[in-house]
Amino acid sequence: MVINMNETKLCTIEQIEQFLIASADIVFAAHGNDVERYAHISRVLKRFDYRNRNKRGRGVLLRYLQRTSGYSRAQVTRLVKQWHANRLAVTPLVKRYKAPAAPFKRKYTASDIGLLVEMDKAHENACGPATVHLFKRAFNDYADPRYERLANLSTSHLYNLRKTAGYQKQRTHFTKTDPVKNSIGVRKAPQPDGRAGFVRIDSVHQGDEDGVKGVYHITCVDCITQWQVESCVEGISEAFLLPVLTLVIEQFPFVIEGFHSDNGSEYINHKVAKLLEKLRIEQTKSRSRQSNDNALAESKNASVVRKHMGYAHIPKKYAQAINQFYQTTFNPWLNLHRPCMFATCKTTAKGKLVKTYKHADVKTPLEALVMLEKQGLAKFKTASILTELLIEANDKTDLAAAQEMQREKGKLFDSFIKKKRRA
Repeated sequence: MVINMNETKLCTIEQIEQFLIASADIVFAAHGNDVERYAHISRVLKRFDYRNRNKRGRGVLLRYLQRTSGYSRAQVTRLVKQWHANRLAVTPLVKRYKAPAAPFKRKYTASDIGLLVEMDKAHENACGPATVHLFKRAFNDYADPRYERLANLSTSHLYNLRKTAGYQKQRTHFTKTDPVKNSIGVRKAPQPDGRAGFVRIDSVHQGDEDGVKGVYHITCVDCITQWQVESCVEGISEAFLLPVLTLVIEQFPFVIEGFHSDNGSEYINHKVAKLLEKLRIEQTKSRSRQSNDNALAESKNASVVRKHMGYAHIPKKYAQAINQFYQTTFNPWLNLHRPCMFATCKTTAKGKLVKTYKHADVKTPLEALVMLEKQGLAKFKTASILTELLIEANDKTDLAAAQEMQREKGKLFDSFIKKKRRA
């Protein structure tokens, strides 16, 4: 339904104000084209002498025009400004914009795109200047009329044409991922053959805060006995890692023969390789598409580090205190009193290796080390070190050792909070 309103009966500003109040809940849908609405705005501004009205009167007229024309307040203000500048003309308000008569004509057609695709296929996507030169030769030297437009193609616009949908539909170029060529380390899984001394290492980050990195935890665990050594550094650069790696290797009671990591540059570098070569330790690294190569160290990150240290940000300045806690309390509890699950491997008739975890196979890393010592599969650093570890383990129960670890951990986290409050 269309309602035509005769607004010529409104003669004063007071009448317009009453009209706006009475029609506050009525929504006007503007009908007609812009020319008719422009004429309505011109009539109202002229009839009420908008130019000589005070501020209050002008505001009322602007609200009235906004309500009746359907334009926004900003658009009405622009039209009033245009009317004021051209009020002496026959038609003060004229539509300044119009749709283009015809779309822009394309200089390079679909056939030109096809010629570009053909040239790129033949020359394996030569660089831009070389391809442009080929187009010029095709038209000027070989008199091929198809290349008349492309002979004047600029190098910059050549790359624009290569990005168009028409080109991409006909010519899609895939580049294979280049394998990392690094001579450091052997790309293979560790081969411990049931012997102790083949460790896997991984690092885990302790959160960011306002773009500032926190500490890094270094997890190093033996493949067979699950003997685990945790350490903490301020960063994973060579300056922080090398001293800690030496400390980590010293905390293992047996001789380290293999060192396995992922392909991160914190471990695959010449300084770490030199350190391991000096100790006669074989360095291996994870293989492509073999996600289980370093799974043991990564699982310890979740079940040990995240469980006890959490996910919250810890500033770098606490790395030394955390490292001291690891060395004196946490690592002894891990290896002497914390049980681990050990798998029983069985080969099926089809040759598939199946791992099962039995209750009888649950034991601490020290108990697993004792079993390997009986089988002659552990090479200890000193003859008395296993006896010393057994004495240390018998000094306190598993519960007492765990409670002591929790107390020391609580003191460590309390020191973080106190220093923050002082700051």
